[in-house]
Amino acid sequence: MVRVNTALPAPVLECRGLTVRVPGRELVRDLDASLGAGRVIAILGRNGAGKSSLLHVLAGMRPAAAGVVLLHGRPLGEWRRKELARHVGLLPQASEDPFPGTVLETVLVGRHPHLDFWAWESAADRAVAHRCLAAMDLDGLDARDIATLSGGERRRLAIASVLAQDPQVFLLDEPLQQLDPQHQLSVLAQLRGLAVAGCTIVMSLHDAGLAARYADECWLLIGDGRWSCGPTGQVLDEESIGRLYGVAVKELRWSEGRTFVPA
Repeated sequence: MVRVNTALPAPVLECRGLTVRVPGRELVRDLDASLGAGRVIAILGRNGAGKSSLLHVLAGMRPAAAGVVLLHGRPLGEWRRKELARHVGLLPQASEDPFPGTVLETVLVGRHPHLDFWAWESAADRAVAHRCLAAMDLDGLDARDIATLSGGERRRLAIASVLAQDPQVFLLDEPLQQLDPQHQLSVLAQLRGLAVAGCTIVMSLHDAGLAARYADECWLLIGDGRWSCGPTGQVLDEESIGRLYGVAVKELRWSEGRTFVPA
């Protein structure tokens, strides 16, 4: 594993000696990392490399095999679940809707960590929900049954629900899946705006070009325990992407950024 030294803001979320395992495999070994406010971190790796598992450990949804995750200096296990949900929001890779509901009802679920026991959503909560729907280009669909939405609309609704949760740390597992190019860029711009406002964004991506354009820092997971992380400009290049995915790539640069294409 390689850690590129860099000066970061005061950490919001920290990993100390974090090890993530699944039966028969060690995915991440002894990860040390600090996530500061106002940062966008992209996690890249092949299918099965451990991106989802790592995000679930960072969210406190599954235990680490070793090491600890700290939120504002406190281990995740010391936080009450509702309190933790006010600080950390997780977008899973797959969203399930076991019960029927409307678009507005679904996004309002994100407000539950902020409600008292048995309390109903207030007008202020509904205003937050409407703003989040508008941010995801879903305004006007409040009364639609979620079963009638397209895959991309459903994905944007899931993101809107996390936005409505209003956490400081966003852990997003493939937020761009099923989105067309326009909405991919729109979502990334929204996430960058949240970082500018002081939030911490951690997201798994498959597009190294988008990671190069939008992420301040990249975590590269090899899938056998090894990892590297650091500023995007230092850790994301033709050689590292080639090692990561097992394919040769060529870097293309232009005035506003860079991307990678198969060589």
